[in-house]
Formats: sequence, structure tokens, C-alpha cells
Amino acid sequence: MSRINGPVYRLSRRLQFSVLETGIEFSTKGGKRKGRTTAPGKAPDSRAPKLTNYGQQQREKQRIRFIYGINERQFYNTFVKAQHIKGNSAHNFLFLLESRLDNICYRMNFALTRRGARQLVNHGHVLLDGKKADIPSIIVKPGQVISIKEGSKDIASIKEALDATVSTKAFVEVDKENKKGKYVRLPERKELNEDINEALVVEFYNR
Repeated sequence: MSRINGPVYRLSRRLQFSVLETGIEFSTKGGKRKGRTTAPGKAPDSRAPKLTNYGQQQREKQRIRFIYGINERQFYNTFVKAQHIKGNSAHNFLFLLESRLDNICYRMNFALTRRGARQLVNHGHVLLDGKKADIPSIIVKPGQVISIKEGSKDIASIKEALDATVSTKAFVEVDKENKKGKYVRLPERKELNEDINEALVVEFYNR
């Protein structure tokens, strides 16, 4: 499995949350803890200070932003776009983040991490409906097909990610042999991370 950069572990400790959504940052191996669970600079047995409502909102914003690996401007622009979609704005916000091209590539297991998926897109290895798509923030629509371009299908990291696949989310279909997949439908909220509270982000920006 590809090595995960150290700063990700520190970030997860600071946020008290698995940014990779796998829990690997806090996992144990051979009886030894792989990563400390306390924030950097804090004693192992120290307690985290109680957060104010504003602090909770801000922390949740950071957690979700770092999960999807996007900057503050992109994050806020996605929030604004979600406000103009009919329905639950908090859920719509999360669904837009999930529909990003880099995230769908990750959900299709073309990369082990969202960062890896974003690099595949940036480097021009990905096609959307048969056309080159090198902008990670493109919003993929249900029914669209994502594929790895012919000259990139032998990239070792893609094969490694697909070989490591145990399962895929129900809202995507993947043809591992041909390295392509279809975004079948928008996800249901219960299919996504239940440890995050996107409603706090709405409260943060609407305060």
C-alpha cells in the first residue's frame, strides 16, 4: 500500500478525526500504537478543551474540508452553490463534494487516497465521457462515465488501488478490467461518513 505522508497523521490528531476516513492514523500494529491520538504538542493523557459552539462549527468545517482535500475558497464556493439547490442544503453540500471528479475517481478505487485521485486527474490520466478531464473540481453528473485513458492503464498505482479494493459504494459501478466506471446516482446520506455533521458547516457560514 502506498505510503501516507506524516503530516496527515498530525492533522488527524489535531482534529481528533480520521481525515483518511479509515482510522489508519490511530491504528495499532503489533500492540504498539501507530499514531498518537492526542493533538501535536499535547501530553498523551491530556484532555482536549471543551469547544464553544463556534469552535465546534469551525472544527467540523476543517474536518470535512480536509477529508475532501480542497482549499477554503473551493470549499466555500461549493457551499454557496449548494444553497441554490432545492432541498436540504447541508446534504446538498455534501453531495456536491462527493460529486467532484477527483472524489468519484477515489470512490471508483482508481487511487488509494483522494490526494492520489486528484493527481491522476491533474496529470491528465482521466477521461470523462471519453474526453480528457484534468480539472479535479468538475462536478460529475449521474450517468456519466469515468475512465482511465488508454496510455495510462498500466500505471502501477492504479493497479495497486484496484487490487486492494474490497468493495465499492453502491452509487458507482466499476469495470476493473477495463478501468472505467459509471456514476450511477447521487449518494444517500446514510452511505457517507456518519461521523461528520455537515449541518454545523451551514451554521458556521450562516452565523
